[in-house]
Amino acid sequence: MHQPEKTRNTAKSSVLLEAKQLFKSFGGVVAVNKVDLSVRSGEVMALIGPNGAGKTTLFNLISGAHALDQGQVLFEGKSISGLSPHRVAEAGVVRTFQNLQIFDNMTVLENVLVGCHLQGRTGFLAAAFRLPGVAGEDIQLRAQALEYLEMIGLADRANDPASSLPYGQQRLVEIARALAVKPKLLLLDEPAAGLTHVETEELDDLIYRIHDRGITVLLVEHDMNLVMGIAGRIAVLNYGQKIADGTPAEIQADTAVIQAYLGADWQNEQVIEPKLEKQDA
Repeated sequence: MHQPEKTRNTAKSSVLLEAKQLFKSFGGVVAVNKVDLSVRSGEVMALIGPNGAGKTTLFNLISGAHALDQGQVLFEGKSISGLSPHRVAEAGVVRTFQNLQIFDNMTVLENVLVGCHLQGRTGFLAAAFRLPGVAGEDIQLRAQALEYLEMIGLADRANDPASSLPYGQQRLVEIARALAVKPKLLLLDEPAAGLTHVETEELDDLIYRIHDRGITVLLVEHDMNLVMGIAGRIAVLNYGQKIADGTPAEIQADTAVIQAYLGADWQNEQVIEPKLEKQDA
């Protein structure tokens, strides 16, 4: 498995994203209850908790998919609260989804090009009327899309229908499309859901390579071996509230987390140290 030559010391990194007292309710049911969350530049951080804890809702609030009832989200020190998902992505916060969202009627390459075109400069009218510069930009964007497909190991399937890929590879295409937007912060919502053991190992390796490119990662995930092995810091939600925030070793030893989510078996488990942090030692 790939091991980065040098990883970032997240303890000394600046705060990239800061969520302050985020609150959201649906029909009187509180989904996120005054949650504070900070993500440091250059780290891989995980958000865990039982089903219904509010993890995806928190992602939706950060990415602009849901409007905040209360609170504020700051990215690079500037408020992104109230921005549309498109504007949040332009600011540098890009996400994938818990439920797979790819375009079945497009090729693998075209799916990734959707992300690339958000970085295009010629605009819709220029593209529609094939004004000067459009052809050159198209060539450049296709080259970038192929680079991301190479990164996920699917360059040889570029012209295949996306629907023809197995589920695990479709997941990778969604991540490649998100990377094509050139995020500073990548939000991965349960990226290992439905993957086989081998596919999860490949995902682990891909997250390393994303990290190596200087992209900060915040992931929601239930696969604790993946989380504990790759995250430098973990936050835990339960019933919409944050109940813990710390290193993998601290989270694995936290009684409240064990009772709410990890289960008593974790008390007898050997502590799993994150590989990225080992490289910093």
